[in-house]
Amino acid sequence: MPEVRWAAASLVLFAAGGAAQLAGAPAPVWWALYLACYAAGGWEPALAGLRALRERTLDVDLLMVVAAIAAAAIGQVFDGALLIVIFATSGAVEAVVTRRTEESVRALLDLAPERATLLHADGTEENVPVADLAVGDVVLVRPGERIGADGIVVSGITEVDQASITGEGLPVTKRPGDEVFAGTVNGTGSVRVGVERVAAESVVARIATMVEQASATKARTQLFIERVEQRYSVAVVTGALALVAIPLAFGAAFEPTLLRAMTFMIVASPCAIVLATMPPLLAAIANGGRRGVLVKSAVAMEALGRTTVVAFDKTGTLTEGRPHLESVTPIGELDEDAVLALAAAAERPSEHPLAGAVVQAARERGLPITDATDFSAVPGRGVRATVGGTAVVVGSPALLDGLAAVPVARLEADGATVVVVIADGRPVGLLALVDRLRSDAAETVARLAELTGNAPVLLTGDHPAAAAQVAAAVGISDVRAGLLPDAKAAAVWELRAAGHRVLLVGDGVNDAPALATADAGVALGGRGVALAVETADIVIVRDDLSTLPNLLGLSRQARRVVLANVAIAATVIAVLVTWDLVGTLPLPLGVAGHEGSTVVVALNGLRLLRAAAWRRAGQRAR
Repeated sequence: MPEVRWAAASLVLFAAGGAAQLAGAPAPVWWALYLACYAAGGWEPALAGLRALRERTLDVDLLMVVAAIAAAAIGQVFDGALLIVIFATSGAVEAVVTRRTEESVRALLDLAPERATLLHADGTEENVPVADLAVGDVVLVRPGERIGADGIVVSGITEVDQASITGEGLPVTKRPGDEVFAGTVNGTGSVRVGVERVAAESVVARIATMVEQASATKARTQLFIERVEQRYSVAVVTGALALVAIPLAFGAAFEPTLLRAMTFMIVASPCAIVLATMPPLLAAIANGGRRGVLVKSAVAMEALGRTTVVAFDKTGTLTEGRPHLESVTPIGELDEDAVLALAAAAERPSEHPLAGAVVQAARERGLPITDATDFSAVPGRGVRATVGGTAVVVGSPALLDGLAAVPVARLEADGATVVVVIADGRPVGLLALVDRLRSDAAETVARLAELTGNAPVLLTGDHPAAAAQVAAAVGISDVRAGLLPDAKAAAVWELRAAGHRVLLVGDGVNDAPALATADAGVALGGRGVALAVETADIVIVRDDLSTLPNLLGLSRQARRVVLANVAIAATVIAVLVTWDLVGTLPLPLGVAGHEGSTVVVALNGLRLLRAAAWRRAGQRAR
């Protein structure tokens, strides 16, 4: 990216100039390097500032360029080069964040296939662009394909992995009359889908639009100095001009008057305030990075520290995101191990997630898994196989119709997915599978509630029963289930409208709009979908949820340091400016005071790099 290249060039030239100056090189050598730093890092802010000036606005970029030029004019070229490097680097960071947002939206749109199989009235098939589909068209979706449009199943039975839209951890059975979404993955069945929405109005397209709009809105959130830059810039420029015009009008000598005005420009420049803000936040970012937490910007770290309520996704966030066998309920003469062994043998050839969980559970118990024959899968129903001469069926409780009354409802009420095992036409057992809680979920929720002073909220697209089960286990009382992505984002807006600063924690495509809408978004990167990782402000790379309270505590500590630094920097600027206005501030003393305050606030912020800062943040969160 051009912004990154120019910022890097500016930094390299600044470092080279500093090295040459310290090494005692001739003044023209390090002056040339510093001026080259000016050119590399300053041309773009200067151009942007001039454009803003044409629109009758004055921004801090132009002020910094003018201050840098003024510093060079009176021999303080190092000070000016430092200002240029700071602002060139911040501009590059902003450009990178903007580019990542654009790329994340493009990645989201790639979820939906570009083409679909259109069925004509005469039964013929035609491969057409998804964008050409109209409401009322019927498309054929074969096993393993991505569904091309939002619609209703017209015929056929299948199972659809719609975690990317709803966040549900397991494939959902779809029969005629059921709704399906573009971008979700068809299972083993072949279905015909009647198109209900054109491509531009599909759920996945609306997610892309919401992510783009919310990210653009959040990009306007600024750090302290940028929120006051217009008024501050006008005040400094007005003051500098007044220091030249008024004394000259009363007959003052030109050279000392200009020197006073230039001194004012230097001591009033917000270099110390910029460093008061950035080092603590960047140090906190680096400290978190060593613990597997990527915070993408100082704005995100600042926003994290203001959090008043945390909203969690369920599947893959508070839970592990994959099914596990919770219990085996025998029906009849067979014991638990015998039922599980039969089910595992029949399920082993299947690629279904539930099948993998059953086989894994049998292996963990050390049970023998017999080779099955005559295997077949029935979409939306289950599998059939012959195991050691026994005809075994494993699948949906719907298979029990007319066979027996068994306690399926009780297990489902506990949030489990129930699988029935039938041997030679008789039900022999029930398998209850659940998406397990993360081991650190309950403690993390409790620590975040203590830090923020408000109980976290659960926002999920999963069924209310499963959501309630997880919420009860981790201690969350505010549960909002069955939410599609737009409803999740709306729930975040509702919390923000109530006065909260919202931190949203998620891991899937369906979380992307809410992540972009929240004041700060956290994605679990270990198994997180690429879009969620790109959209979020913060990524927990090692998939360790327990680091979140520590990071929140550290961000609050960084905010306290920022406030202290701003107070120090503002006080020094006020003293130096007052001295320059009412007395005669020697230029070397003004530079020393200005640079001294810059060093003090920088060192104060860098304290947060220490491991002790992370430990203290964790202790405060307990």
